[in-house]
Amino acid sequence: MKKDIIVLMGGQGVGKGTFSAMLRNRHNYNYIETGAMFRTLPADSEIAKLIARGELVPDSELFKLIESKINDDADILIDGFPRTLPQAQWFVERYAHKFNIRVLYLDVPEEIMMHRIHKRMMDGAGRADDADAAAVRRRLDTFWNITMPAIEWLRTAPDIFFADVDVTGPVDENFDRILAALGE
Repeated sequence: MKKDIIVLMGGQGVGKGTFSAMLRNRHNYNYIETGAMFRTLPADSEIAKLIARGELVPDSELFKLIESKINDDADILIDGFPRTLPQAQWFVERYAHKFNIRVLYLDVPEEIMMHRIHKRMMDGAGRADDADAAAVRRRLDTFWNITMPAIEWLRTAPDIFFADVDVTGPVDENFDRILAALGE
């Protein structure tokens, strides 16, 4: 029986980290959060410098990371990958025959993303680059211009499950919608 790969996608501030934690409290997932893994690198590394500028990590580095973390014997939860159309295509081509891929697009308007980014920064829970308005703008522009085409492709990609999940409301209601999308 194939294991599941659940992929949470959405812009900054939609709650991917929050909902990943809630899902991990319900199930024993192998958790892959690419951004957090790369943010642990030394600040003077080339990848850390890219991230600090709000730019994307090269595909070759991401592919190596994903391949090193995927275990065929476990259900997997991914936050932060894929972010580009080539990454999405590589991911589906590489893993759709081995896993049940279930992509959830956590959907909120940009105004709510901005509000949530600001709130987490004010609460002391934000990323270092949340305080840099230009970096936040670059991350959002990258989401709309680079990640949304990947999301749109995944919406109709063969051999995967895709669901849009409105997460504009309270956390508990949003999580209920996520669980419903997953059939729980």
